Amino acid sequence: MSQDLLAHAHPPNAALSLLVPPTSPMVVDPPPLGPVHSPCPAYKRREIMRRLFEHRADPANAMANSSSCSSAPLLALLMACVLATATTTSRAQEPSQLSLSYYSKTCPTAEEIVRAEMACAVQANPRNAAFIIRLHFHDCFVQGCDGSVLLDDTATLIGEKHADQNVNSLQGFELVDRIKQKLEAECPGVVSCADLLAVAARDATILVGGPYWDVPVGRLDSKTASLDQANSDIPTPQQGLATLITKFLAKGLSVTDMVALVGAHTIGMSRCTNFRDRIYGDFQLTSKDDASAQAYLSKLKETCPVNGGDDRVSPMDYVSPALFDNAFFASLIKGTGLLNSDQEMYSSPLGFETAHIVQKYWADPIAFFKDFSDSMVKMGNITNAAAGEVRKSCRFVNT
Repeated sequence: MSQDLLAHAHPPNAALSLLVPPTSPMVVDPPPLGPVHSPCPAYKRREIMRRLFEHRADPANAMANSSSCSSAPLLALLMACVLATATTTSRAQEPSQLSLSYYSKTCPTAEEIVRAEMACAVQANPRNAAFIIRLHFHDCFVQGCDGSVLLDDTATLIGEKHADQNVNSLQGFELVDRIKQKLEAECPGVVSCADLLAVAARDATILVGGPYWDVPVGRLDSKTASLDQANSDIPTPQQGLATLITKFLAKGLSVTDMVALVGAHTIGMSRCTNFRDRIYGDFQLTSKDDASAQAYLSKLKETCPVNGGDDRVSPMDYVSPALFDNAFFASLIKGTGLLNSDQEMYSSPLGFETAHIVQKYWADPIAFFKDFSDSMVKMGNITNAAAGEVRKSCRFVNT
């Protein structure tokens, strides 16, 4: 089944012509997210939903009726935005159990609930967008998109949270818990955690300025997890291009899918342990001793010394780290990619095809947004054929 994808893009160096999807409030410098209670009481969630749909029809009116969940930077950015859409067709093959209307009768407000909770969470802390997108990626790369990444360790199950690429790294679990609680209150036992992640990842992308796409739903949650697969299948920051391509191909994802999906690093942060080898290794070689690149390198070394500071973080897109755009690809062309795995796509001797795609995405942000949308649908269609369930709590299998 094919579906329309509303793709939106950011022209390079054109802040006032920023193209934002119809349901995309965006935030800058909000206060940190509270660790326990939801930052969005019911009245604010209702107001956000009203604003999102008003913005689709009349952005000026939506701004005039903004709620207290907004901030001054949010209003300023939205007033500078120009709405635009470009219709394309996804060519991803969809498993027969997935459908755009799967919850139309059993939980028709499911996507609205996810969208409203994500809007409040991203406004409270823009990093929540990257947290959720990364959770969805790590979920789909192990046993398919089945919510296995969300499972806690128990006496009878070893989860994936302590895998090498997940431990002390993955975040956003409390946000998933909050969204799941809202869904269970509205539609008990209906919406899977795997679908929650897929829809939330789409909304996370929109909320920081990225493209919209329709999310086929109907996934089931796994009753198992695989620490071994998480350790072996998830790409790592130190790996070379050939290994990275092999891992994506093994999931049915193409080279284009790989480059497009890695483009999500435009809003990500990385720990010092992931980029230390890069900045004390071939960074100077790939950046060709450019003066601005050397200044950037010096700053990175202050953040990440040779010894210590393992948990310090730096943005993978240092130009616009809170905005989903194509600036990440400019850093690769300049040779200043933070992670070795990212820079390999442009600088590797094996990277003729990937370097061409990187150049294309920097020159044509609309092409990047379209391919990212298509690739997210395609990755989301990697499902677990094993018998599944709809978990009551995303952290534990049902008993």
